[in-house]
Amino acid sequence: MTEKLPVTILVPGRLHERSVQRIDQSFRMVRIDHVQPDLLTPEMKRDVRGVAAMGFLEPLGAAFIDALPNLEIIASFGVGYDAIDAAYAGSKGVMVTNTPDVLTEEVADTALGLLLNTVRELPRAEAYLRAGRWEKEGNYPLTPMTLRGRRAGIFGMGRIGMAIAKRLEAFGLTIAYHNRRPVEGLAYPYYPSLEELAESVDTLISVVPGGAATEKIVNAKIFKALGPEGVFINIGRGSTVDEEALIEALREGTIRAAGLDVFAEEPHVPQGLIDLPNAVLLPHVGSASVHTRNAMADLVVDNLISWFSNGEALTPVAETAHVVAKAKG
Repeated sequence: MTEKLPVTILVPGRLHERSVQRIDQSFRMVRIDHVQPDLLTPEMKRDVRGVAAMGFLEPLGAAFIDALPNLEIIASFGVGYDAIDAAYAGSKGVMVTNTPDVLTEEVADTALGLLLNTVRELPRAEAYLRAGRWEKEGNYPLTPMTLRGRRAGIFGMGRIGMAIAKRLEAFGLTIAYHNRRPVEGLAYPYYPSLEELAESVDTLISVVPGGAATEKIVNAKIFKALGPEGVFINIGRGSTVDEEALIEALREGTIRAAGLDVFAEEPHVPQGLIDLPNAVLLPHVGSASVHTRNAMADLVVDNLISWFSNGEALTPVAETAHVVAKAKG
């Protein structure tokens, strides 16, 4: 067994059990139930140098960071870290890490599965079979939609967006995208606004993170631009979608169908979405395989070990890429 590092790591709230076990083996671990400064003991405030947290659950902001004067690093589980005030952490010399790459392929697989389920109605066809209707009533009705000839637009051409695009190419779809800026060297057509992208495609796949900049950015205007044959897929963050506008668009035929793995107030899903036959809904399972979640859990801990052993973070987020480890001694 590796000797523990003489460092106190705080785990506030829920965290993957593999991360918890490895932190306990490698560090002095302390825990509190929620990300709340008033739960911190004087000893925690004095001793904690690292935090391991789910970066998309509870807000971890300035007050919590300031309550830990010796904090050096926040290791976040997940690609999205919108609940962490990473810009403030960076301004205070605190490193923030996330877990990219290790879940890219799994989430891209889920996005394609969700798209296929939405277009070809595969969950409804299975339910038809299980209810005995195939034997009693005959074949499941022909699906009005197909992937053949569809034009896909990816909103958020990062690691996961690129992996989705690669898969879509294999399916024979044409691809375009919208980001804050074009990706250098990428041959896919780029549209400077989300509305322009939606107007040019009939299948819109959203992969963008949450946060103030993307709050309800996919709205009624975007659905109108996507059009009556449009399919909307969201594998990014639920907060990016105006869910009431989406419900109305699906109900009124502004778009044809939607497939969603994420929602604005998880685990709550609006009843209006549940009631719609043209919405395929998954309980945020994009990266939810044992293999991938274990890899994410390991990367959380590997970031902590690397930081306190070598003074380097393995996967720093952009807002804290400039942060350097404090000198020992």
